[in-house]
Amino acid sequence: MSKKLLLLSTGGTIASSVSDSGLVPKESGEDLLKLLGEMPYDIDVKDILQLDSSNIQPEEWKFIAEQIYKYRNDYDGIVLSHGTDTMAYTASMLSFMLQHIEIPVVLTGSQVPINVVLSDAPENLRLAFAAAAVCHPGIYLAFDRKIMLGCRTVKVRTINFNAFESVNVPSVATVTSDGIVFNYQPKIENKKCVLNTKIDTHVSLVKLFPGFDPELLFAMVKSGCQGIVIEAYGLGGMNYIRRNLVGAIGKLIRMGIPVIASSQCLYERSDLTKYEVGRLALLEGAISAGDMTSESAITKLMWGLGQGMDVHEISEFFNKDIAGEITLK
Repeated sequence: MSKKLLLLSTGGTIASSVSDSGLVPKESGEDLLKLLGEMPYDIDVKDILQLDSSNIQPEEWKFIAEQIYKYRNDYDGIVLSHGTDTMAYTASMLSFMLQHIEIPVVLTGSQVPINVVLSDAPENLRLAFAAAAVCHPGIYLAFDRKIMLGCRTVKVRTINFNAFESVNVPSVATVTSDGIVFNYQPKIENKKCVLNTKIDTHVSLVKLFPGFDPELLFAMVKSGCQGIVIEAYGLGGMNYIRRNLVGAIGKLIRMGIPVIASSQCLYERSDLTKYEVGRLALLEGAISAGDMTSESAITKLMWGLGQGMDVHEISEFFNKDIAGEITLK
């Protein structure tokens, strides 16, 4: 018996056509499906959005999560077609909003619209459907012959077809002449999925650079910012000479504002214990993001704050692995 799958279409490059103002999402989910030819699955289609992913924001995350939750018991797997620019953010947020989802949910898109002869869209869509049929329950991103854990993905290229990489963990699976070859499958926990879309979007993601004025962080807080992720240097180093960022973090923590320290380096972890510049920040209360992506760190912070967590609870939350987003020592 063939697997019953659902395609939720949201727009993006994969569904775009040329217009006077550039590429605009116009193709329906049915249009995408027709261009794939025959598939060995029983596929339903629902068009839920028609947006460039630059316009997909927290309101759309909530709506997408609600749609997945609504249909999850009617299908063996769900494919979400999505623009590439913010797909890693959506995949990360869905990992927190839909913890313990009972089926595989696979996000995909393309670098070139599906109606272009040499588009990567058909291959990516076929892979997404195959992943939705065989993967363990969870949130995934399928792209360029790789199936990746959603909360570990980052868009790393703007033009080439291998646009996404799985950061700090291997891809869940790759496609070879043998078919889908799994490196691992996420563990299945026998827990009921609970939809939880409560988030606080009053957060900021700041990339540290030499000369950054720490007073800007306090200006953000005065404007309503409730939490900050700082992409620090290397293992999480932050300056304390002249422009005392370390001292500013201590003040923010005492004000009840969680400050998460991640690394500007794409690969490997932040470790505030190794150098003096990190240890001082740790002593002031900075919270390490470990080997999380920035996309995962900022969405995890939004979700944690949305649950009403205070700075100490956020610290504990960031030391828990919720959906495979962090490697704990």
